[in-house]
Amino acid sequence: MTSVALQQTIDDTVRGLGFEPVETERSAGGLLRVSIDLPWNPSDTVVHSITVEDCERVTRQLQYVLEVEGVDYKRLEVSSPGIDRPLRNELDFERFQGQVVDLVLKAPLGVAAAAGQVNANRKKFRGTLQRAEPAGWQIIWSDEVVVKPGQRVSAKRAPPPVHVMAFALDELQSARLAPMVDFKGRGQSSLEAPENEKD
Repeated sequence: MTSVALQQTIDDTVRGLGFEPVETERSAGGLLRVSIDLPWNPSDTVVHSITVEDCERVTRQLQYVLEVEGVDYKRLEVSSPGIDRPLRNELDFERFQGQVVDLVLKAPLGVAAAAGQVNANRKKFRGTLQRAEPAGWQIIWSDEVVVKPGQRVSAKRAPPPVHVMAFALDELQSARLAPMVDFKGRGQSSLEAPENEKD
């Protein structure tokens, strides 16, 4: 079975059980990893999460289907997408507006778009996802100045500039939720981007 046919089989099986296929990975060691989510509707007022029972149900059905189709694999793992969930389509972007995301562009930003504010060769960005009118998307971020240990920071120092980058989905190589972890209740501002890459 080709990789395209396998993906279609997995997607159809997952959707047939009422879930959304998010990502499929196949490793050289024979591991087949499938991540699933619950379908999202903008009118949903309650947020539900994937449970262990959901994963077990999908696992059983996939094992049966893959055996019937003669798919060669050694181990199957079904899980929720995790904190770095990929964003694959317009509905995903709608769903995660206001969240911090990691984007990789297919091509560097370019001199005109960079306008001297960021490196024109840069392709990787982390920022807060927002809708850009009339029908596009943008991220907003601030490149924090790195302070060396022991270095004093002047209270008069101007805050780092806030950047905005508009983009179309077909310009993206990949997009994921940024894995933001809140330790001991110390949340991180959506404009902070400590791991923003400069390349």
